[in-house]
Amino acid sequence: MKRLIPQFGDACLQSRGDPFTTLARSIVGQQISVKAAQTVWDRFAKLPRKMTAANVLKLKVDDMQAAGLSARKIEYLVDLSLHFDSGAIHVEAWQAMTDDEIIAELVGIRGIGRWTAEMFLIFHLMRPNVLPLDDIGLLNGISRNYFSGDPVSRSDAREVAAAWIPYCSVATWYIWRSLDPLPVEY
Repeated sequence: MKRLIPQFGDACLQSRGDPFTTLARSIVGQQISVKAAQTVWDRFAKLPRKMTAANVLKLKVDDMQAAGLSARKIEYLVDLSLHFDSGAIHVEAWQAMTDDEIIAELVGIRGIGRWTAEMFLIFHLMRPNVLPLDDIGLLNGISRNYFSGDPVSRSDAREVAAAWIPYCSVATWYIWRSLDPLPVEY
């Protein structure tokens, strides 16, 4: 880590957007290229006057499909919207909640798994000590930077990351940067 940090200058993690929009974007971008995700998002984001849960619930399925969303992603976006609109998501309480409590709340939404919840903790809530062990980029980066390219297990990654506590999110970001110098954003 000591060798990686100086390579990337003044760049840093930055939060952007509101929680609903951030999670909606993550759903739209699942399992498609970054370029395709941006194209679909741009089309979808034009449908409501403002991107809010209540406004998404008013959209017609046909319009969302015409924007490039699959039936499954529409289901996920509707479920996300219902969770936010009903107050089932406790945005105001997140400050006082643990990472695991927030993850448990988020994975209750269809289309959001642990990895998406962890990315949300890192990139939106700016939680400093998240270690996304399901992230292939993290494992590849640890392999390259700590194991001379040999494959690593989650246990190996956890052992390396013990030295990063309480800043696993920051260290993970630098590991990602070692694989791709462009800053990762969500």
